[in-house]
Amino acid sequence: MKKTINIPNAPVPVGPYSQAVEYNGLLIASGQIAINPIDGILNTASISEELTQIFKNIDALLAASKLERENILKCSIFLKNMDDFEVVNKIYSNFFNEPYPARETVQVSRLPKDANIEISFIAGK
Repeated sequence: MKKTINIPNAPVPVGPYSQAVEYNGLLIASGQIAINPIDGILNTASISEELTQIFKNIDALLAASKLERENILKCSIFLKNMDDFEVVNKIYSNFFNEPYPARETVQVSRLPKDANIEISFIAGK
C-alpha cells in the first residue's frame, strides 16, 4: 500500500505532490530544492549553500522514514548550469559513502522558484 511522507522539518511542497511516497519497501522522493524549512526561504547564495540545504532536506525525509543515506539507491540531479558540475560532485562525494548511488545529472533551463539545483532520489529499506 502506498504511504505518503509529509514531515514538519522539510519544506512543504510548492505544488500538488507529496514530499515522498513509500511503496513496497521503496521511498520515492520528490525533487528537493534549497528551501529552508524554518523560514521558507530559498537560499541561492551559492551552489554549495544550495546543495548543503538540499542535503539537509534529504536527511529529514530519510529520518521520517527511518532510513539512512546508505539506503539511497539512485539520485537525479537537475542543474541550471552544467558549469557547477565539479562543485556538485565534490560536495556530493562528501555526503555519500561508497558505494555511491546510481545517478544522472542533466542541465535544465529552469527549476521551480528559479533554484539552481534540484535533487530527487529513490531509497530502499
